[in-house]
Amino acid sequence: MRVWAVANQKGGVGKTTTAVSLGALLARAGCRTLLVDLDPHGSLTAYFGHDPEATGPGVHTLFAEEMADARAIAVPVAPEGLALWRASTAMATLERRLGARPGMGLVLRRALAQVADRYEYAILDCPPMLGLLMVNALAACDLLLVPVQTEHLALKGLERMERTLEMVARSRRAPLDWVIVPTLHDRRTRAGVQALERLRARYGTRVWQGVIPVDTRFREASRAGRALTELAPSARGSRAYAALLEDLLTGARARPRPPALEASA
Repeated sequence: MRVWAVANQKGGVGKTTTAVSLGALLARAGCRTLLVDLDPHGSLTAYFGHDPEATGPGVHTLFAEEMADARAIAVPVAPEGLALWRASTAMATLERRLGARPGMGLVLRRALAQVADRYEYAILDCPPMLGLLMVNALAACDLLLVPVQTEHLALKGLERMERTLEMVARSRRAPLDWVIVPTLHDRRTRAGVQALERLRARYGTRVWQGVIPVDTRFREASRAGRALTELAPSARGSRAYAALLEDLLTGARARPRPPALEASA
């Protein structure tokens, strides 16, 4: 099973949209895929119509119960082949209650090992702050996707994520493969274009050479509780995520995108 984490220490950059879109595309391609909501706010959980305030088995169970069965907490979501480990607001207390307990940084890694024969991919939607839950995700993943909105303040926030990755690399005793995904890009604005240029100038091949455009249809998809790639496969945002997934799967994420795709974004 391949494990991808989606994280940035800034909110509102498209983390949940990225997790949903890639998960739905993988499932539609026939890959059994698990989505894991690690954010106590539960945006991914709510996206699929589940209440983060409700009790029941989910990610909190894995941390709170020593002998938790990870195979029993998944709920199916659309499309077929996609499953979800739900978040709950109770996860906000984990840091205070369990953060100092030995071994808590590897809870998620051990839980995913229990279901490695059930899924081909797991995508982890992380909270926008460094803590127990993000540390678990970074310890468990093979690849980190960092969505970054193409605007000045979001670029400044990326510096915090860089420091976190340096710390994680030391603790893992090996570098973590990571790629920056430019999101919410509006090529019609000078500020957006300049921010994208600065991002690519500073981070080079770390930056995926496509962009995820601003697309109001993402809101429609969220209201419907479906991935935009399912609701409107030909939408600009859907085509952009399909291009991202193709590059991630082929290892060509740093190659220049065809001019036609850049223009359509």
